[in-house]
Amino acid sequence: MISLFLTVALVQIVALASPGPDFFFISQTAASQSRRDAFKGVIGITLAVAIWAAVALLGLNLILKQMAWLHQLILLGGGGYLMWMGIQMIRSARQPHSAVEATSSSLGGGRKKNTFLRGLLTNLSNPKAIIYFGSIFSLIVGDDVSSATRTAIFVLIVVETLVWFSLVATLFSLPWVKAKYQKLAKWIDGIAGTLFVAFGLHLIFSR
Repeated sequence: MISLFLTVALVQIVALASPGPDFFFISQTAASQSRRDAFKGVIGITLAVAIWAAVALLGLNLILKQMAWLHQLILLGGGGYLMWMGIQMIRSARQPHSAVEATSSSLGGGRKKNTFLRGLLTNLSNPKAIIYFGSIFSLIVGDDVSSATRTAIFVLIVVETLVWFSLVATLFSLPWVKAKYQKLAKWIDGIAGTLFVAFGLHLIFSR
């Protein structure tokens, strides 16, 4: 059982550390808004991961195999949302704004948004989450794993996610990081927006 926990922990941290929509969302929110806003996003992402993990432990892989239309719907909806976020970020990058204004522009506009909800939706639409929990995670945690072990794995996944993105939020909210962001805000928004659009297109056309 210890080897299973170690395997899950290792695979999960690799999945978390790989740059993707979640990482870009938290890092940019922390650098452009505030640590508090970033932590709200962290809670949203952690809740989404908890949902994915719970469904995966209940048999997400089997559900997606039996209900192919649901899989397609998740891909289309997730891809559309990521593209929308990316377009908003690109529009923000193209608008002239000063370094001061840049601190309030994040993921689609000059007004602060509900970062908890955005974090939740970003992860729920994350192609990495769908692939990871729908296949890799389901293969690691086999049918012979007891309910108690599954519960412990669930807690491990949630805690690991919360700790990792809390560290990311803390790092990118440091004053010197925020200062760097202010100088490069338009470039960062443009690049991040392009990546979000690419994630969305990949999700839609990989069906």
